[in-house]
Amino acid sequence: FDNTNPSAPVNLIFIDIPGNVDLSVKGDYLYADSYVDLVVLDIRDISHPVEVSRLKDVFPYTIPDLENTMYPISGIAQENGVITGWQVKEVTEDVNPDGIYRYYYFDKGTNVYALNNGGVQPTTQTIGIGGSLARFIMYENEFYSLNQNSMQVINISEPDAPVLGTKIDLQRMAETVFIDSNRLFIGTQTGMLIYDISQPSSPQFITQFNHFQSCDPVVVQDNYAYVTMRAGNNCGNFQNAMDVVDLHVITDPQLIKSYALTEPYGVGIDNKKLFVCDGSAGLKVYDASDPFRIDEHLIRIFSDLKAFDVIPLNGTLILIAADGIYQYDYTDLNNMQLLSKIKIGK
Repeated sequence: FDNTNPSAPVNLIFIDIPGNVDLSVKGDYLYADSYVDLVVLDIRDISHPVEVSRLKDVFPYTIPDLENTMYPISGIAQENGVITGWQVKEVTEDVNPDGIYRYYYFDKGTNVYALNNGGVQPTTQTIGIGGSLARFIMYENEFYSLNQNSMQVINISEPDAPVLGTKIDLQRMAETVFIDSNRLFIGTQTGMLIYDISQPSSPQFITQFNHFQSCDPVVVQDNYAYVTMRAGNNCGNFQNAMDVVDLHVITDPQLIKSYALTEPYGVGIDNKKLFVCDGSAGLKVYDASDPFRIDEHLIRIFSDLKAFDVIPLNGTLILIAADGIYQYDYTDLNNMQLLSKIKIGK
């Protein structure tokens, strides 16, 4: 879309990238996941994008969503390539010698996990300058990509020829990544990890902030982190809340206050203007000048949409909802104006 005028975005082209969940742009190059690969497209001529590079097997092996999750899935030979669709058949199989019947579960953007015999529950990945639900992000000449419980650093000093760098074991199920200043904030199912990227090619662990198991987007501004946690899903079942964390002493993050929410997804912050996507409860807009009393300064609720993620940028809020992309003018929080809606999906 040409979004020069947010009140009238112009549809230019659809770029077909099979198996895509996330994307990012540096200059004239678009980086996107395509199933398990990282693909680089030259978009200098936006009407004719050209694939110029592909790094294979950067991302976890994924399978398409199932129309009926009650069906078991037969064994998958990953070495044969990716799966792009399904056929439902009735078959007869022998049980395994150990007598355990193994079935598989899929949640979009994750690996295939056996759910019996101690299997690990998968994490939910969503879409999402980047929103709070982004799975990869850029800083200077480095590209940081989350891969379940690890982070892959990729050098993009030559944008059309990315080179694999360090792979960091996070020892947690990572979901989202956000950069503030020269620090990397990684949202995981059990807390926030903080890394120093003063040397971008070699992130150094600083500290962690732990919480109950749940889905965990995070954004940071002015030495405060805003961490949303969503329950009732594969990430965990404990609480729906937003933690505000004091980062003034970066080696010792301190919880200021936890605020109850309904179904929190993404979150955005710009100059104390806080936007919380509370799922079926809509978009909630706060004045966050006082981190101890954010709930007392709720300015507005957009309850007629299911909000997933936001990007507040220079007075224009880009909001991802269940039925499309909304853009608002938020220069006056008390009088936010809908600029446009791009309908996407059903």
